[in-house]
Amino acid sequence: MTGHSLVFKDNNSPTIALAPMAGVTDIVFRDICRNLGADYAVAEMVASKKELWQSTKSLSRHANKKERSPRIIQLLGTNPQELAEAALWQESKGAEMIDLNMGCPAKKVCNVAAGSALMAKPELVAKIFSDLVNAVKIPVSVKIRTGTDASNKNALSIAKLAEDTGIKAITIHGRTRADKFSGMAEYDTIKQVKQELSIPVIANGDICSPQQADFVLKYTSANGLMIGRAAQGYPWIFREISHHLKTGTLLNKPTLSEFKATITQHLLGLYDLYGEQQGYRIARKHLGWYSQHLPNGIELRKQFNKLASSELQLDLIGRYFEQNK
Repeated sequence: MTGHSLVFKDNNSPTIALAPMAGVTDIVFRDICRNLGADYAVAEMVASKKELWQSTKSLSRHANKKERSPRIIQLLGTNPQELAEAALWQESKGAEMIDLNMGCPAKKVCNVAAGSALMAKPELVAKIFSDLVNAVKIPVSVKIRTGTDASNKNALSIAKLAEDTGIKAITIHGRTRADKFSGMAEYDTIKQVKQELSIPVIANGDICSPQQADFVLKYTSANGLMIGRAAQGYPWIFREISHHLKTGTLLNKPTLSEFKATITQHLLGLYDLYGEQQGYRIARKHLGWYSQHLPNGIELRKQFNKLASSELQLDLIGRYFEQNK
């Protein structure tokens, strides 16, 4: 099994993937996105420190053989040995690919020099790449940014390190660490890296519509696209992009009955995964994202956020869609 055969199709058929987003892309949301056209979905990041593996937060993020293939686990850390051990453990749990997080710009992550802060330490990165690749039999990929800031864009040198040490694919978010999520993503760096590398390069950042997806693919010649925030509350983005890339035409937007079915599926999945108390709280942010695409969505969100049980939330959703037939 190679990185290519696991998630990457031929260049005439680019992959459209769900990006890992902490607190968002749990197994419930990953399944919904796959059902709606995502070729693969990367799990939420898991800390490499062994003492955190059994934390409440981490327990729902580990590899699970019940999840459909390909099962891709993203690891976060700075210690090569810890990362290698974590990768080996995830492989034993059923992971089919390991992705290294070098893209997260969050302060609490960067303060310990993890995530995108690693891009400032190429020697450490080379050691991490090498140890990860040698630790497991499954493919290893990496997600990076364009650099640490506008004057230090080193994505190309990090990408070449990745290729030279056996990393199978690289995803690039078109912003620096300093940019966080502000401003507009740029694709020149991604285009440059793609021209220099032979392993698959996946473009990420501000891909919010089928038209933008088409532009980014053509401009960068990337092997695929990774969609993050645009999928929150709108998992239909995957089928819309896929359809547009194949036909050049735009799909009709999802109907209200499709919204009802998907939201209900999502809520039930959250209650089942996290339990009643945590489930209805987590449901609030997801409904908030869905509501942005619904008539009278602001009012729906306000009412939903006041409810303190799964039963009441489901009842409100049922009544809302009955009234908006």
